Amino acid sequence: MGRMASSRRDLAVRATVDQGLLSPAEPVVALLDTAGIRASAAALTSAFAAVTDAPVLHAFAVKATPLVPVLRLLHEAGLGVEVASPGELALARAAGIPPARTVLDSPAKTPAELRQALALGIAVNADNLQELARLDALVAAAPTASPLGLRVNPQVGAGSIGALSTATATSKFGVAIRDEGARKAVVRAFLERPWLTRLHTHTGSQGVPLALMAEGVGETYALAEEINREAGGQQIDTVDIGGGLPVNFASDEETPTYAEYARLLAATVPGLLDGRYGLVTEFGRSLLAKHGTVLARVEYTKTSGGRPIAVTHAGVQLATRTVYAPGSWPLRVLAYDAEGRPRTGDLTVQDVAGPACFAGDLLATGRELPLLRPGDVVAVPDTGAYYFAHHYAYNSLPRPAIHGFTVDGDGAVSFTAVRGAQTLDEIVAEAGGARPDALVRQLSGAFR
Repeated sequence: MGRMASSRRDLAVRATVDQGLLSPAEPVVALLDTAGIRASAAALTSAFAAVTDAPVLHAFAVKATPLVPVLRLLHEAGLGVEVASPGELALARAAGIPPARTVLDSPAKTPAELRQALALGIAVNADNLQELARLDALVAAAPTASPLGLRVNPQVGAGSIGALSTATATSKFGVAIRDEGARKAVVRAFLERPWLTRLHTHTGSQGVPLALMAEGVGETYALAEEINREAGGQQIDTVDIGGGLPVNFASDEETPTYAEYARLLAATVPGLLDGRYGLVTEFGRSLLAKHGTVLARVEYTKTSGGRPIAVTHAGVQLATRTVYAPGSWPLRVLAYDAEGRPRTGDLTVQDVAGPACFAGDLLATGRELPLLRPGDVVAVPDTGAYYFAHHYAYNSLPRPAIHGFTVDGDGAVSFTAVRGAQTLDEIVAEAGGARPDALVRQLSGAFR
C-alpha cells in the first residue's frame, strides 16, 4: 500500500505543476489522496470487525483534519466523528454527520454546549465529577436521547512526547482513578446515575506505544466490570477506547496498523470484545496523516557557512509542530524538479527553509537531498493531519489551497477543490480591516 501511495503522489505532483495548481503565482498548495483516505477507513473498520461482533462506532477525531469535505468522505466510508468544541460540532453538522454518530469530548464544556448536545441527542463524555453535576440538572430538566459517559484517566504513564500523553499521573483529562478515593467516587457516581452508561479513556497518541494504549484500555475495562458488578447488571454498555494509533513519519510504510492494535486488544482485554460491550474509537492522525502532502516551490537557493539552503514557501505556517519541535515531529522532504519529476543527482547535505521571518523556520536541517534549485518543487508528505489544515498565521502568510485528488487506471490525475486559497482581502478582513479607526476613535473619546 505504501508503494501504491507513493506512486499516486508522484503522479499528483507532476499533474499539480502541469495543471497550474502550483505556480509562481500560487507557490504552495496541499493535496489529499482520496483513495488513501478510503483505504485507511476500510482498514480500521475491518480490523475491529475481525476481533468483535459488537457494534463499533469509529468516530474520527475532527481536530486532526477539520475540513468539512474530509468529514463527509469519512461519513460515506462508514465513520462518525468525535468533536471537542462548538466549532468542530458545527463542521460535523455542515458535513451532514448524524447526531447518533457524533461524540462530544472536551475538558471545558460550557453549560450551553452541554445543553445543545443533549437537545441534539449527541453522545457526551463528561470529563470530571463537576461536569456530572451539571448533567444532573440538565437531564432532570429535559429528556434526552444522548448516551452519557465519564472519562477516566487510568494513569498508566507517558509515551515519548509528554504533550500528547494523556494518561499520566497528573494529566488534565478525566478522573484520575488511582488518586486516593477516586475509584470509589467514580463507582458511586455511576450507581447514583442509572442514565450514565459509558466509560471513556484515551492514553495518548504520537509517541505512545501500543502496549501502553492497551494497558489503559484494560484498566478502563476492569473499572467497567467493577461498576456493573456493583450495579447488579450491565449499567455500562459501551466503552469508548479513544484513539491514538501512532504514525510512521520515516517512510511510506503504514505502521503500526489497526489490525495489530485490534489483535493486541483481543489478546490482552478479551472480555471487552466478547460482545457484551459496544465500542467507540476516536482515531484521527492515523486516518489522515499519510494521505496529505504539502507542495512548495523553491524560490531561492543560497549558501551560508558552507551549507546550501533552499528557501521555499512552506514553513511554520503549515508545519508548526515540526518547526518548533523538530525532534518530536520530523518530516520527510522529497525533491522534484520544476516540472514535477523526481529530482535525481548526488545527495547533498542542505537545509530546507520556510518563508517566515525568524531563523528557526526550517522544515529540515542538514538533510541529504539532490541539490535543490530555484523553481524546483519540494513535497512534504505525511501532513494530512495536524499540519496544513491547522494554519498558523505567522507574518500573515495566507492559508494554501487544498485539493483532493484521484488517479485513474491510466495514471490520469483529477483534482477537486477542498478549500480555496486565502485571499489578501480575507487576511485584511480577519485583522479588523473594516474598523481601521476603532482604536483612534476610542483614544479621541478618552480626551474629551
